[in-house]
Amino acid sequence: MAVAGKTIFITGGASGIGRAVAQRFAQGGWFVGLADVNEAGMAQTAALLLPAQSSCHKLDVRDRAAWDQALADCAKASGGRIDVVFNNAGVPIGGAIVDLTAEEIERTLDINLKGVIFGAQAAHTWLKASAPGSCLLNTASAAGIYGSPGASVYSATKFGVRAITESLDGEWAEDGIAVRDLMPSFIETPLLDHAPNRASNEDIRTRVLGAGLELTPVSEVAEAAWAAVHRSRLHTVVGKTARKLAFATRWMPGALRKQMRSSAKPLGK
Repeated sequence: MAVAGKTIFITGGASGIGRAVAQRFAQGGWFVGLADVNEAGMAQTAALLLPAQSSCHKLDVRDRAAWDQALADCAKASGGRIDVVFNNAGVPIGGAIVDLTAEEIERTLDINLKGVIFGAQAAHTWLKASAPGSCLLNTASAAGIYGSPGASVYSATKFGVRAITESLDGEWAEDGIAVRDLMPSFIETPLLDHAPNRASNEDIRTRVLGAGLELTPVSEVAEAAWAAVHRSRLHTVVGKTARKLAFATRWMPGALRKQMRSSAKPLGK
């Protein structure tokens, strides 16, 4: 059994943001519980960490009972405690809402939103036991700051994650559990190489770069995650695009709406 001072449990730990956050917390001396449906990817992430510093747990975040089992197994591997649960697993989707299939919409809602709700439910017992100082960290998005054309379903899930964070920040305050979220813009991860929907033959990366938007290094998100767990800010905006969007939403809402209405073709067309 590996024992560490503190433990973080990360969904979507097989690649991208999850992998980068795993590396960052491992560097800080934490034990890392990796959870994903991609077992090969989790093994690759674990290989980047020190021996006996992580555990791997196959988890479909849509399965409520599987959450309880994965967290219990992680606690057993780490020495009995979990200090942070990082609700990070998610899938991209883009395109005009009328062009999306019911299956695509339901899968996105189930993973991006229901998975976060199930994660919060399952995490509470463990985080309350390690409070004060424990934290539920959720991956929201710049899409949870303002809805953009071609991202209605994805934005709906990320606005939902933002709402969960704000609600539980109040609901769990008396338990000593901090609740935080990250709001990154487009991040340099393998998700960018996927098409936004089944009808599209253009990957997200091509569309983003074609729109002149920047890609934020995944290491910046990892540092933001570390900071979010260790400070009191409720929402942490990550990346230039996200920061500009947050500024415009607050200070230039009319101009932002006009820009969105006249923007280029929606993501996924």
